[in-house]
Amino acid sequence: MVLATSTLVLAAPNAAAEPVDTGKGGSTEQKGGSNDTGIYAAARITYSGSVAKGGGTGNVTSSDVNWTPPPCWYAPYLGAEDFKKKMSKDIENAASAPGMTGHAGAAIGETKRHYEDEYGWTDNPGYKDYNVEKDGEGMFWAGVENPNEPDVLKRSSCTALPFWVDNGEAPPPRYEEAITPEILAALAYQHMQLPDTEVSLAPEETTKVNLPTWAWLDRAVFDEVRATAALNVPGFAVQATTTAKPVSLKLEPGTEDAEPYPASGECTFNADGSIGEPYAKGKADQTPPCGIEYLRSSGDGTYALRATITWEIAWTGTGGAGGDLPDGTFGDEQAVTVQEIQAVNR
Repeated sequence: MVLATSTLVLAAPNAAAEPVDTGKGGSTEQKGGSNDTGIYAAARITYSGSVAKGGGTGNVTSSDVNWTPPPCWYAPYLGAEDFKKKMSKDIENAASAPGMTGHAGAAIGETKRHYEDEYGWTDNPGYKDYNVEKDGEGMFWAGVENPNEPDVLKRSSCTALPFWVDNGEAPPPRYEEAITPEILAALAYQHMQLPDTEVSLAPEETTKVNLPTWAWLDRAVFDEVRATAALNVPGFAVQATTTAKPVSLKLEPGTEDAEPYPASGECTFNADGSIGEPYAKGKADQTPPCGIEYLRSSGDGTYALRATITWEIAWTGTGGAGGDLPDGTFGDEQAVTVQEIQAVNR
């Protein structure tokens, strides 16, 4: 038997991100909201490093369309004494609300017995007097919504009743969404902010039809990018750092009337961390290792050249945990003017 928190209007929170100014080397915090009728777990997740401002979603796009950050999770909420004050009041308010009869009234009664009289079921034993005899030795955990998850059904799917976890112990395995370093790594990925991608071109802004345009990125432009997500509460501390390393550059010329170099349009990083090769005098007849040859004029307009960096992403976390996450991509567009070569007939 499972009692959903919606029985008492105890839904997971619409976690609000505090508007803290962040950026590379900055930090921000997300925590649960609160109201008079619900149980709300404070996420207390702090983001630092290269992250989006105000707790918003970063600019990384996962290369795996099937991968998504967690829509919700369970996190430490309140100690036993505080939980008793909050939960008993919510139960009392719910029981006195109009229409709380039949199944709804019975569910409220079962919830009250669950926390007061050790009423439980096979995999979820109840508590005596809200576990107050263990106050200070652990915390009740409750659901937290991911405020950056657009699907409200997924966001509100962590509906289990708040449950007790002793300090230093892991939550019961049945709560698969309980916060872990891996979940924090996914959240750090979701908030990661990668640098803009503007390649150097030669010719710089205006090129000619059938003239190779050289493209390159200096090795100093890109380095590894890190974002950290951490949760610290009494008796429970966990964190994860997600690291993104640039591995390739893809050029999309903005028109089908163009030929990229190499033919795949994918320019890999050199041993020194650069991409491509800067144009220099005397290379006009050479084929650039990374670039584009436009075959048609852009007329009175421009072509939108898109440069997209692919980043390999891995993570490490508390207790030596770690692994790989799907590659991430982020790109920018820059305007390129392509002109016809003017010939003079004598």
